[in-house]
Amino acid sequence: MTDISKAPTIVDAASCGLAPGGISSHARQVIERLKDAGYTAYLVGGCVRDLILGKEPKDFDVVTQARPEEIRQVFRNARLIGRRFRLAHVHFGREIVEVATYRAAPSDGPEDDGGNVFGTLEEDAFRRDFTVNALYYDPDEGLITDYVNGLSDLAQAQLRVIGDPEARFREDPVRMLRAVRFAAKLRLRLTEDGRRLLPALGPLLQDVAPARLFEEVLKLFHTGNALATYEALCEHRLFEVLFPGVAAVLGPHADPDSLLARALANSDLRIAEDKPVTPAFLFAALLWEAVQEEAVHSIAEGAPPAEAWMQAAEHVLREQLRIVTIPKRFSVPMREIWSLQSRFERRAGRHAFRFLESKRFRAAYDFLGLRAAAGEAQESLFDWWTRFQEAAASEREAMVAALDGQAEKRPRRRRRRRAAGG
Repeated sequence: MTDISKAPTIVDAASCGLAPGGISSHARQVIERLKDAGYTAYLVGGCVRDLILGKEPKDFDVVTQARPEEIRQVFRNARLIGRRFRLAHVHFGREIVEVATYRAAPSDGPEDDGGNVFGTLEEDAFRRDFTVNALYYDPDEGLITDYVNGLSDLAQAQLRVIGDPEARFREDPVRMLRAVRFAAKLRLRLTEDGRRLLPALGPLLQDVAPARLFEEVLKLFHTGNALATYEALCEHRLFEVLFPGVAAVLGPHADPDSLLARALANSDLRIAEDKPVTPAFLFAALLWEAVQEEAVHSIAEGAPPAEAWMQAAEHVLREQLRIVTIPKRFSVPMREIWSLQSRFERRAGRHAFRFLESKRFRAAYDFLGLRAAAGEAQESLFDWWTRFQEAAASEREAMVAALDGQAEKRPRRRRRRRAAGG
C-alpha cells in the first residue's frame, strides 16, 4: 500500500528544474483562456514529468474544473470526443491540446449520461496510475502541486503505483504494461511491490481484449525504447504472456544476439533518426523465431519446405491472434516479408531484376539484413543484394552474368537413359 498524504505539496517549479521555455504556446493559451473564463486549469501528466526530467514532451495535456460542454463554449476550435470519458480536443492547426475535466473514482461523485464521474483536483490526482504522472503545473504561477509524492519518486528515479498496486493492476491489467513502458522509457525502477506483483498477475492480460493489446504493443515497441522495453518485459515475465510462442523458443530471458533484439534496437535507431517504422515489420520480427522453429521442425520430419513454411506461418499467426490482434493491413505484408526471404536465393536470369521492383523488396531486404546479422542467412548473400541495389545498370548485368557463369561451370548431372521397354 502506498503511504501518501492527501495534503498537497506545492513547490516552485524552478526548484525542480522545470524550464518554462519548453511549454507549448498553445497549451499556455488554453490555460489562460480557461482562467479568464473563471475556471482553474493546470498542465498535467507526462508533459510535466518530462519537463522536470529535461525531456521534450510529446504533447501537452490540460486538466480543468470546467465540464466538457463548458470547455467547448470557451473554445470555438474545440471538439468533444469519447463516449465513456468525454474530453475536449482544442485544435491549433496540426497541434491538438487535450483538455479533460477533473475526475474521481466512479463511487465518489455524480455520474453524467456519458459515463463521466467528475471530481476535485485532489480526487483527480488519486485516480491516476503512477505518482510521477500525477503532477499539476500552473505555468502562470510557476508552481507544481503534488498530492502523491510524485516529485520525491521522480527524484529517486522510482516508479510507484498510486494506491494498492494489486487492486490497481487487477482493476486494469494493462497498467502492468504501462508500468514496464514508463520504467524502460524514463529509466525508473519499479517499487518492490510492483516488481513482485507483475509476474504473479501477468496472466490477467489474457483477459484483455486482443484489439486493445495490439495498441499497447505498438506503444511498447514504437516509442524509441523498444529494446529496453523487451528486456523489462522478459524480466517481469510479461513477454511470455503476450507472445508465448516466441518465448517458448527464446526462453525467459532476453537474448541480445537474437534477431528480435537486433530488430528492436534497429527500430530504436530509426525512431531516433526520425525515420518511419511500421507495425508489419515489427510483428514480422516478433513472430519470426516461432515461425522458423516450427517450419524447420516440420522440414526435418519430411515436409516439403514451401508447405512447411506456409503452415508454420499460418499456425503461429492463428495462435497469436488469440492474445494480440494484428489487423490484416499489417499481417498481410508481414507474411509477405517472411515469404519473400526465399526469393533472395534466386538471382540468375531476370529474377534479381524483377524482385528489385517488388513493392515489398525493401522491407524484405531489411529483414534479410537482420537474419544475416543473427547468423541465420549468409552475409555474402546480403552483401550481394546491397551491391546490386547501389550498382549502375551495366554493373547489375555483370553481377548476374557472373552468377550465370558460375552455374554453367557446375557439372550437370547426366539424365539416365530409360531402357527399351522400360
